[in-house]
Amino acid sequence: MVTRSFQEEYVKILRDYLSAQGEDQLYGAQQLGKWMLSQDISPEEITDLHAQALEQLGEVPEFVRSSFSILTEVMIEYGNEHRSVNSWRNRHQQMESEIAVAKAMQQSLLPSEVPVYSELEIGVVSIAAKQISGDYYDFIEQSEGRFGVAIADITGKGMPAAMCMSMVKYGLDSLGQMELGPDEMLHHLNRIVGRNIDPSMFVTMMFGSYDSKKHCFRYAMAGHEPGFLYRSAEGKFYDLEGRGNALGLCPNSEYEVQEICLEINDVLILLTDGVTECKNNRYYLQREELVHHLQKEVGESAQKMANGLYNRLLLLSQFNLLDDYTMIVLRRT
Repeated sequence: MVTRSFQEEYVKILRDYLSAQGEDQLYGAQQLGKWMLSQDISPEEITDLHAQALEQLGEVPEFVRSSFSILTEVMIEYGNEHRSVNSWRNRHQQMESEIAVAKAMQQSLLPSEVPVYSELEIGVVSIAAKQISGDYYDFIEQSEGRFGVAIADITGKGMPAAMCMSMVKYGLDSLGQMELGPDEMLHHLNRIVGRNIDPSMFVTMMFGSYDSKKHCFRYAMAGHEPGFLYRSAEGKFYDLEGRGNALGLCPNSEYEVQEICLEINDVLILLTDGVTECKNNRYYLQREELVHHLQKEVGESAQKMANGLYNRLLLLSQFNLLDDYTMIVLRRT
């Protein structure tokens, strides 16, 4: 709203400019314009303000006075757009605040550190393509030197993905106390997800239990991107086997348990499809090409290997992540 003191200030600026027509007066008008924007003064109000200021400075010809009626009508449309933009800006700021809260909540769901075991290195890289990630991973401490490893990809992004992630985290924490087998874990999680998320959503996941004494990994997959096993003695990478429906698709899904044991310098790589869906120019990277890049990093420690591959793929994709990227590297030493 235009106040009396503001009207007086505007008249002063106009009078000074008409007298001197210098840069100082124009600068004062610019600063006044910024203040008007901050006060949400509409274009049609500014038009009326200018007309009133002219009346105070002297006699205004009738045709000039009449012309302001046309100008006011024109400015009304600008004013409507001005208010629309302000409304959109306010909604955008509110959305940004909600996203910041969701991002902070999501970060709190991820492990703050990786477990430490003798004769085993663990490396992790998890990068969101946007502000909120649809990828999830976790480590669950179990008895007798064993720990659970979960890696998942939730369909969609934004708030729905963050809320679904919290539900998966809650389910894992609750079921983790029961020390279920990988197939049983996925079976129970499938029921939880199916009952609590929108039918259009689903979750792919790999869940496994690593025995740090025997260095054996028992796992099951729910529609998830297969990882890799590197056999140091052979110098070869193998795809991890396993199949099963994604969580939330079918209430009666069954899951197969696979088991692999690591020898010294063997490497187990778990990942989401953001790793395999790296785009090089116009085509997506094939798994054989990904293995080629993995081969160049396999002599490094687990964390350096994870970091090295991420940097390679980031450069290959010209720093354009198309999807959330998560990789967990387990290396027996």
